Amino acid sequence: MRRFCLTLTFLSAFLSFSIAQKQYQLKSPNGKLKLSIEAGDKICYSLKHENTAIIVSSPISMSLSNNKILGVKSKVKNVRRRVVDENITTAIYKRSEIRNRCNELSLTFRDGFQLEFRAYDEGVAYRFVVTENKPFNVIAEEATFNFDDDYMTYIPYVRGGKNKKVEDQFFNSFENVYTHVNLSEMGTNQLAFTPVVVELKDGKKLCIAESDVESYPGMFVRNANQSNSLKGVFAPYPKETIQGGHNKLQKLVTAREDYIAKCSGRRSFPWRIAIVSSDDKELLDNDMVYKLAAPSRLEDTSWIKPGKVAWEWWNSCGLSGVDFKAGVNNVTYKAYIDFASKHGIEYVILDEGWAVNLKADLFQVVPEIDLKELVAYADSKHVGLILWAGYYAFERDLESICKHYSELGIKGFKVDFMDRDDQAMVDFHYRGAEIAAKYHLMLDYHGTYKPTGMNRTYPNVINFEGVHGLEQLKFSGSEKVDQVTYDVTMPFIRMIAGPVDYTQGAMKNGNKRNFRAVNEEPMSMGTRCRQLAEYVIFEAPLSMLCDSPVLYERESECTSYISDIPTVWDETKALNGKIGEYISMARRKGDVWYVGALTNWKKRTMEFDFSFLGEGEWTIELYKDGINADKIASDYRKSVIFVPQNRKLTVNLAEGGGCAMKIYKK
Repeated sequence: MRRFCLTLTFLSAFLSFSIAQKQYQLKSPNGKLKLSIEAGDKICYSLKHENTAIIVSSPISMSLSNNKILGVKSKVKNVRRRVVDENITTAIYKRSEIRNRCNELSLTFRDGFQLEFRAYDEGVAYRFVVTENKPFNVIAEEATFNFDDDYMTYIPYVRGGKNKKVEDQFFNSFENVYTHVNLSEMGTNQLAFTPVVVELKDGKKLCIAESDVESYPGMFVRNANQSNSLKGVFAPYPKETIQGGHNKLQKLVTAREDYIAKCSGRRSFPWRIAIVSSDDKELLDNDMVYKLAAPSRLEDTSWIKPGKVAWEWWNSCGLSGVDFKAGVNNVTYKAYIDFASKHGIEYVILDEGWAVNLKADLFQVVPEIDLKELVAYADSKHVGLILWAGYYAFERDLESICKHYSELGIKGFKVDFMDRDDQAMVDFHYRGAEIAAKYHLMLDYHGTYKPTGMNRTYPNVINFEGVHGLEQLKFSGSEKVDQVTYDVTMPFIRMIAGPVDYTQGAMKNGNKRNFRAVNEEPMSMGTRCRQLAEYVIFEAPLSMLCDSPVLYERESECTSYISDIPTVWDETKALNGKIGEYISMARRKGDVWYVGALTNWKKRTMEFDFSFLGEGEWTIELYKDGINADKIASDYRKSVIFVPQNRKLTVNLAEGGGCAMKIYKK
């Protein structure tokens, strides 16, 4: 009997150890990525690409109310595998169709939750799913990314975070340049927002991102102990807020709860994404955030009309040679409408100033503006109007505002100064998208966090800021900002998340020596052709023409290129690129291709391979830096040439330069 009991004890211990150490593997369809999951006392994952370690053993868990921790001593009850292979037809995106192909592993645990893992050829993702249908709070989430060495990393720190407490950094504009440092050199008290990129061995890179962030805070990352690790950080739920901030248009959090999210019951949580590249150009054209987002909730998207926008704010209503005082008044906006109509530009934005200041009330319009008259005038010219709205003014009476201005004929809102991504603010973004769609209104979320797939779920939300855009050059000189280097860094990182509200199109251009910040007569940093190329490189379904109609009329060739270029695409190809150095991309709409290239402050010769064009003779309208662009940044040359028989073309780019092309059948 004693021997029998000992045998049972040994067997029980053996079985417990076996259960505690269960391991699972998931490979990408091409077999190059291998995700390993260990479900023991803790749940850990690791990732390899061929023989390169991408992420080494990293724990994940979620702490819920009632002292429940998902991922600690959790036992697997069921395992399910499946292959996903489908085509996603997009509404408004950089390609009309996406192949969604991956291998999926779903682990069901005995304590009321699941973990879903997906392995794509270009990366992997996981998410938690709570299966019990009763209310709970999420106290914390453990999202860890451990590395086997002290790698260099591209980090977008929260602006000013070095001198702030961690809890104060959750309120920020999500606009910053990248700091290129080793993991161990990161500021221990500084938060960074995702996406971030880590440089690995063998020329490979990892991009950390997230998707389907709904009713949950966005993820920051932090390295608090100078280790080879990044850990997710999430803003606690707001407990108390007050009206304040910019022109009383924001909600400032004065106290936070001891949890990050409150949940009503069964639900899935955001996807944590690890994108892996062997060549930097692969980061320029990645669909994982879009693929992992919830499908569109709009049955009809035909009313959503992306396009270009004439815009007065950046150029400070910069009209000259007119017989009226330019400013926030009907006659000024009619001039912008006339310009837009003449050049086939779909929209004009009325930026901040049309509503009475400091009232946070969008029904109080300044006396200089007659919106009904402006809408009628714009309609007669086949131009739509979009209104700027401060967040609190928009949110406080959301449905009434959308209903009223939709009935008036307004086409959408540019909503600004949210500056948070805690659960309450994320909820506002989804609520705003849903109600705006009800009234056939488009939204441009400015002053906000990066997109996390909402542009798939609600295609009427077509732009997001969360980028260090051209507006910064009105205020920041070259001693503070290197926008040229940023321009060839951001597309590999931030643009993985989705569209940017960068607002390019400057007709005054400065090189490294003569650039200066001028608020009312601003200029870009880099060459004229750089600005043209950014309409190809930067993804923005609602794409601004930031400069004055007066300057565009003087620059008819450049204006023609900008006004003709599409803003959504049937196909996108990353041609070449290296983070922080150069980029070249091609995008197709119908039978016409557009190609753009950017360089950093190093002049270089770019070679383009047009073998993707296929058979036939093709014509190129080529805009390239002029021979004197190194001295006069606005110098450029347009030529019309044929694509060479060998499908190869070389173009010289100036310092801070670029080139832009339109390619069509002869």
